Amino acid sequence: MSRQGKPVSRAPRSTPQNPAQASQSQRQPPERLQKVLARAGLGSRRELEALIEAGRIAINGVAADLGAKLAPGDTVEIDGKPVSLDGIFESERRVLIYNKPEGEVTTRQDPEGRPTVFDRLPKLKSQRWISVGRLDINTTGLLLFTTDGELANRLMHPSHQVDREYAVRVFGEVDEAMQQRLVEGVLLDDGMAAFSDLAPAGGSGLNRWFHVTLLEGRNREVRRLWESQGVKVSRLKRVRFGPILLPSRVSLGRWEELDQKTVDGLSAQVGLEPKALPVKAPDEKARFERQKSKAAPAAKARASARRKKPDERDSDDAPRRVSRDQLATKAPRKRRAPKPSRRQS
Repeated sequence: MSRQGKPVSRAPRSTPQNPAQASQSQRQPPERLQKVLARAGLGSRRELEALIEAGRIAINGVAADLGAKLAPGDTVEIDGKPVSLDGIFESERRVLIYNKPEGEVTTRQDPEGRPTVFDRLPKLKSQRWISVGRLDINTTGLLLFTTDGELANRLMHPSHQVDREYAVRVFGEVDEAMQQRLVEGVLLDDGMAAFSDLAPAGGSGLNRWFHVTLLEGRNREVRRLWESQGVKVSRLKRVRFGPILLPSRVSLGRWEELDQKTVDGLSAQVGLEPKALPVKAPDEKARFERQKSKAAPAAKARASARRKKPDERDSDDAPRRVSRDQLATKAPRKRRAPKPSRRQS
């Protein structure tokens, strides 16, 4: 029985209705339903499998089971509502890096009318950009976007241990004992939390910069960790996500697409095979290059200004990311001590 109260049979699926669909289906082998829907950004495979088991997903009007496969030309409904899969079989696995400014929200639409990060991204014809995690409205820095929902889900899931590095400026007294507590673990409202890495990065007096690293992405976790020690976070910027660094050439509010080699490396880190990608359609590639070129004049002007005034920073005064050797000469890096064999829940 469907959610609408209509009986749903589990008869064999119908075949594509027109020759074009049939020809496309022959070229593209069917894929597991949950895999395709995850790639479309409709949820994780586990979440989608639960929907399938509950009888809430149908292929060509027939309730799907866990072994169901999807081919080009098939139609899919979730809770009776059609799902758009345009281009999902021929889609590329693309990844953008975006330098988020303060004041933008990480949602597609905001009921309060605030600007969103999606407003600045290049438009796609048959795909959509999926955010890999979020940054709160007051946090700046690196955000990843991908067209592959499965990649996004894996990068966000704690089981894959993809670390995130932040530059954070705090106001308050920070001593050695506090730094040690922050890497050993403190109790927050939603459980134990800790930085996997913590290193001083400049500043003086009560205003100091640190580089901190997390292995998960709980809501406002960096801020809450510092606040648990009575210290206020006055600036927060993400500078790295896994192997991807935020390059200085990508200024606030700008984006850059990763090359295929980097995308494949990022995919491999979370257990995804490199995808055999088709060449971009000429019109799509030309449109994408036009969008990308809009950022070039402003970027060149900013680079020229930096060369003329090398001591000036841009609007984000976070310290440049320094090497481990440089950090070692400034102050010892705090790392979390090895955990005992029995894990804390």
